[in-house]
Amino acid sequence: MTRQQKAYACGLSAVLAWSTVATAFKISLAHLSPAQLVLYASAASLCVLLGILAWQGRLGELPKTARAHWQRSVLLGAVNPFIYYLILFQAYARLPAQEAQAINYTWALTMTLLAIPVLGQRLRPQDAAGALCCYAGVLVIGTRGDVLALNFSNAAGVGFALASTLLWALYWLFNTKDSREPVVGLTLNFAFSLPLILVWCFLTGELQPVAWQGLAGAFYVGALEMGFTFVLWLAAMKLTDSTAKIANLIFLSPLVSLVLIHFIVGEPVYSSTLGGLALILGGLAIQKFAPMRLAAA
Repeated sequence: MTRQQKAYACGLSAVLAWSTVATAFKISLAHLSPAQLVLYASAASLCVLLGILAWQGRLGELPKTARAHWQRSVLLGAVNPFIYYLILFQAYARLPAQEAQAINYTWALTMTLLAIPVLGQRLRPQDAAGALCCYAGVLVIGTRGDVLALNFSNAAGVGFALASTLLWALYWLFNTKDSREPVVGLTLNFAFSLPLILVWCFLTGELQPVAWQGLAGAFYVGALEMGFTFVLWLAAMKLTDSTAKIANLIFLSPLVSLVLIHFIVGEPVYSSTLGGLALILGGLAIQKFAPMRLAAA
């Protein structure tokens, strides 16, 4: 295989894995509370990441990096996985999986908008157009098509889903200034966040025995959503001769995810979800591809 073929293989594997997690979230939340799912999935992810570093012979980098960057590890670990996934799982607990995952895809647009005040970037016309299109899609999904009446099916769930995009976008913006090696940094984030999650579960009375189905789901979520897939995606980005070729694969994920949600979770796919998702993907495409068309012209 050529380097580019290996990049596609890693990228497609990551996208297919991410396509399953909305289904895994919903199934796991039938057996666990959002806080319990964060706790057990984070523990599973930490084990997977430590295993990857051990396989690479890089466990020795952890103590040195932890001493030099413990404040950053605590801060970023508090955001991801702790607060981000706690809020995201609250959204999934309240909304159909198809709606929560569709709204969650607006995080890339949210990051672009937040980069204006955080990084001092300017708002481009295509960013504004993309934002209008994406958030129109959120409105369609949140109201299940009853846009004019603004009758949200679950306002709290939509609020949690939008808040999760804000946190995820802020996390990646903070990461632009992170000098730690990515896999080592992510491992430390999980290691430093685990005590915070344990304290939260203790204070909220959620350190209780759970069903094996919940633990199995949490392990799957931790390994695929939070751990191994991240490493696959990093490998794809390193191997490719064009970042855009790999980044564009992510557009496949919500469509595959909808199919899995329908056939495994058993949710009927709402026409409002399809329409809203089309607007969201259209908005992301406007933001991503409009500059290329303008340059070509």
